[in-house]
Amino acid sequence: MNDLSKATARPKATWLEVGEEAAAQRIDNFLLRHLKGVPKSHVYQVLRSGQVRVNSGRVKPDYRLQAGDKVRLPPVRVAVRTNKARAAEFPIVFEDPALLVVDKPSGVAVHGGSGVSFGVIESLRAARPQAKLLELAHRLDRDTSGLLIVAKKRSALVELHRMLREGQVEKVYAVVTAGEYRGPAEIRESLHKYVAASGERRVAVRKDGMAAATRVRLARSAAGFSLLEVRLLTGRTHQIRVHLAHAGHPVLGDDKYGDFALNRELAKQGVKRLFLHAASLAFDHPATGERLRLKSPLPSDMQAFVARRLP
Repeated sequence: MNDLSKATARPKATWLEVGEEAAAQRIDNFLLRHLKGVPKSHVYQVLRSGQVRVNSGRVKPDYRLQAGDKVRLPPVRVAVRTNKARAAEFPIVFEDPALLVVDKPSGVAVHGGSGVSFGVIESLRAARPQAKLLELAHRLDRDTSGLLIVAKKRSALVELHRMLREGQVEKVYAVVTAGEYRGPAEIRESLHKYVAASGERRVAVRKDGMAAATRVRLARSAAGFSLLEVRLLTGRTHQIRVHLAHAGHPVLGDDKYGDFALNRELAKQGVKRLFLHAASLAFDHPATGERLRLKSPLPSDMQAFVARRLP
């Protein structure tokens, strides 16, 4: 059965007052959050046509809301979802009134979409229905494990996005790769994002791509494998995986850019996931300015492989 039932909620216009948690959010993003089940194209159509009003006036999609604004949601039909997100919590590394940092397991998407009904953020919202706001500050690939920041206040989200854009969040990953690493300490190959004929999202090194920089430190290497500490200086899609593959050291278990024959062989030995782990974060708290340094240990399967093959 399709995850959207034929049943629909009766449409009616409603008015919402903007709280502190939504202050500074763009009106289009506010609508997409509150009009779940409405196609994105239709949300923009009703916004452009003036059916959405803020304080009884028309606004453009880039209007940023202020606390106390009154928003009119037009009478649109919203499909009723029959498969609600399963409430779930994840290991918590840090939490206060503004932030939540969880340790995401491999194999769990950070959000629904692309064939996934729900992910970390939907599960957290279901587990915490009283929370006024829970929004991803950044993303991790589905098969990447490790530290993930969730904002609990709009002001924290806006500040985190600024810090991420300006490179003020130190993100270090633990990676196990094929080959004893002899590549550069910093990889600066430009990356181009495209959609393959199969419809799959892919990334390739290309001179006319977006600037990308990855810093690499060899932790240890032996018997044809390496454990690396990798720091992202930019945040391009699949950046670590593509840069390391281009350098001749693909990440173990990578089903897009990896050594497929080696992956098949290692799968027999228990390597059944991408060996890429978001191991540490360092940044100034967006509300207090306190320096936070957060760490996540290697998952048990990566620990076991490193102990066995990289003693």
